[in-house]
Amino acid sequence: MRPLRVEFCGEWYTVEAGEPFTIGRESDLTIDDNPYLHRTFLTLSSEFGLWWLSNVGQLLSATVSDATGSVQAWVAPGAKLPLVFQTVHVMFSAGSTTYDFTVHAEEDFYNTSLTARPDDGGTTILPVTLTKTQRQLVVALSEHLLRAPAAGRATVPTSAEAAARLGWSMTTFNRKLDNVCEKLDKIGVDGLRGGRGKLATNRRARLVEYAVATRLVSVDDLSLLDGDAGDEG
Repeated sequence: MRPLRVEFCGEWYTVEAGEPFTIGRESDLTIDDNPYLHRTFLTLSSEFGLWWLSNVGQLLSATVSDATGSVQAWVAPGAKLPLVFQTVHVMFSAGSTTYDFTVHAEEDFYNTSLTARPDDGGTTILPVTLTKTQRQLVVALSEHLLRAPAAGRATVPTSAEAAARLGWSMTTFNRKLDNVCEKLDKIGVDGLRGGRGKLATNRRARLVEYAVATRLVSVDDLSLLDGDAGDEG
């Protein structure tokens, strides 16, 4: 099999078929000395003629998307995912820090494109619509990651920090965060709501992972942090 190339913080790593390539706190790709990060969290390995991303950790999950953001998966502990696109983005959070790296492959088994077009001739990219203030909230939480010059690491702000960035009260911020998480939960996004067997203590980080991975928000939306918005939801 042709090797993979992994890009993290401007550095490149080559992954050859054979022994698994490990990713974590003390691995072939050492991400960070973050104590919340598993020593070995993810592995890249070849099997059945495909490259696979496996989550060998016990607590953390990873968000995986293709280059367009139109295909997204949540890889929970114990799960494995075949890498069938030439470019795959991987994001995950450990504590208050979100990390991301990119996997490049020479083989391309499938391609994705954004082709959903409504009758008015426009292009529909995402199955969810956010109000302006909901988008401002997501951008405030994702700001550090969106401003990062390259794949690597970024800190997700606390609710208090994001509320202050927007000039909102904590009551307003938490209500809008609840609304956004409920809206995404209804379309099947995991990790954003509480309930039996589902803890949402890290929902801010999960929201950032999903929003950036699927292009729900982008660098172009950073200008929203400089504007005012009414209380429309």
